[in-house]
Amino acid sequence: MHESTMTPRLMDVADVQRNTSTHSEPAPIVDKNGEVVSTHVLVEQEKVDKLRELSRRTRIAQSEYLREAVDDLLGKYKKEEEP
Repeated sequence: MHESTMTPRLMDVADVQRNTSTHSEPAPIVDKNGEVVSTHVLVEQEKVDKLRELSRRTRIAQSEYLREAVDDLLGKYKKEEEP
């Protein structure tokens, strides 16, 4: 998986409200400063298709699964860094 070289763009609460899809996609979690970051990653088509199907079947937004995966990954590496 490759990460885009684009710089993430900070969004304010108004951006989040304007850009939130109306089809069962929950609003992104907004931090205490009222900002979220939008980012772009490249993922193999097969994985995108599987994620899309999982999302359709469970009615849980793809973005929720991706946020959960990032949290899990960060938690994994945080544990490895602890003595």
